[in-house]
Order: sequence, then structure tokens, then C-alpha cells
Amino acid sequence: MHRVAVLVVDGIHSFDLSMPLQVFSTAHSLEREPGELFGPRLYDVRVCGAGRDLVVAGVGGVEMFRCTPPYPLADALESDTIVVIGAPAGRESSAETLDLLREAHRRGVRIASISSGGARVMAASGLLDGRRIATHWSRAHVLAEQYPQVRVDTDVLFIDHGDVLTSAGAASGIDMCLHMIRQDFGSAVAADVARHMVVPLQRDGGQAPYIAHPEPGDDHGSLEPAMRWLRQRLGEPVTLADIASYAGTSPRTINRRFREQTGTTPLQWLLRQRVHHAQELLETTDLSVEEISRHCGFGTSVAMRQHFAKHIRTSPMAYRRNFRARTPPD
Repeated sequence: MHRVAVLVVDGIHSFDLSMPLQVFSTAHSLEREPGELFGPRLYDVRVCGAGRDLVVAGVGGVEMFRCTPPYPLADALESDTIVVIGAPAGRESSAETLDLLREAHRRGVRIASISSGGARVMAASGLLDGRRIATHWSRAHVLAEQYPQVRVDTDVLFIDHGDVLTSAGAASGIDMCLHMIRQDFGSAVAADVARHMVVPLQRDGGQAPYIAHPEPGDDHGSLEPAMRWLRQRLGEPVTLADIASYAGTSPRTINRRFREQTGTTPLQWLLRQRVHHAQELLETTDLSVEEISRHCGFGTSVAMRQHFAKHIRTSPMAYRRNFRARTPPD
């Protein structure tokens, strides 16, 4: 099994702690016996840390309960992935923790941070120097001032550099953990986890819909009908004018609505849906890349390969070899 070490320190947020434990422990093989809800576990999740009776806090730092990590901090070096959960602002990271992260990175362990606290610990270790990172929009300016060597981005839910990942905070940690499951075992397993947790496999856009915005005008409406209409036409050529016409508004207005509610443009949102659908077809069907490219609206296999290289960082055939589902998802 893939081993995940969740690092805990004194004063961690209760939601930040429970989130990766819940997501990774829900991941099971799709090969199940008839009538079974879960197959074999895919992750060995361990809580690692130094000390006893560490405070686990709620919003505002109010103590909720205390915990003693069942595994010592050093055990994290034997893991495949480390999830870093930082302490509240104002508390310095221990030298032991920072040294462990540097050594784990040297060994090739994947390291991910939850929220601004985790990003602060990783920044203190030097692993984020020169990198673009995600953190909670409310703490971005503080992190940027404290660690000018990192580039803080408040427009995304998470950022994956391959060796290190950072998430924006709160529920965006779920998005990041589902993304890592998808990278490890394919989108079918990640979708299975998302279904059990009753969350979307991947939210579109970034933090833009959650940052304080002015009150919308009378022309502001839900995009769900337009999104549903687009999902039903992934294989068809669709223009911005087509989308605006369906929504009964102007191209400028529909473009603004998509940016407000998803953080991206209508055509970029549509492209992402096409890429996701192509991933599913590569995993669950025997269709050729050429057939899938037409089915998903890319037109040609060349165009599909270009979009896969940009968004998935691999080729369609390599993706199929790595993530072909043994059992198709429901």
C-alpha cells in the first residue's frame, strides 16, 4: 500500500487533521467481491508527530480535544507521501520538523501542505523557494510578506509541482487529496472516493468564488443550466456566442458570470470538461485515441495530445497504461 504520513503539531486545526485521514482512508480498490461496499485498502495512513497531549483546535484556536500521535515524527521518512498540517500563526516550526521535511524531500517523498499553516511550515523549510504556491486567500498577504522567496497565488485551490503540493485551505485540501489519489490510482478510484464522501471529484475554478465579491446585479444567475447544456455537447463545436445565446445573454456577460462563479472562462471550463471526459474514456473503454478525441470535441488526436500534455502532463496512451481501470465505475 501507498503510505501516507500526516504530520501533527500542537495547535493544529481539527478539520485540517481529519480531512486527509478521511479522504485517504476512503480509497479502496475497485476490485470487490459481490455485495461488498469496499475492496482492499489502497493507503496506509499514519498520524506522526512529536510530543504528547497535543492540542487540536477549532475555529479561533479554541481547544477541542488533545491527541498523542501514535507514530513518532521520524516514521514519516518511511512514507510515500507526507501531509503537512501547520500550527496557528505565530507559532514557530520546530527544527526537528523542518529537518525531517528537507530529508524527506531529498529522499523523493511527495510532500503536500494543508491550508496556510502547512504552507508556512513548508516555506520555513525552504522547499517552496522560487515556487508558485497556493494558500488561503485571507492569509496570502501575510505569507507573502514573511516569505518573499515564494510566489503566492490566491486564484487556485491547489498547486501540484510533482514533488511538493500546496492547497488553499479549508475544503480545498479535499480537492488536493482527491487529486493525489487520481495521480496514484486513476480517476475511477478518485471518483469512487468522491462518491462515498458526497463531494465533487474536482471543483472547477479556484478561490475566486469564495473571496469577498461585490453584491451581484440583477443579471447574475446560476450557471448550472448552461454547464449542464455544455456537458451534453462535449463532442460538438461550441463557441462563446453559442453559450451566450443558450443562456439568453451577451458573450461579455456570460464570460463575466463564468469568471465570477468558476474563476475561469466558459471555453476554458468546457475544455477542462473535455479533458476529464477523455480521461474517463481512456480508463474505462477500448476506444482509440482518435475516436476519443472526436467524441470529446478535440477534433483530432493531435489536438487531444496537446491538451493532455498541457493539463495532465502526459500523453493519452501513457495515461491509459497507468490508469486503466480494471472495473468500470458505476
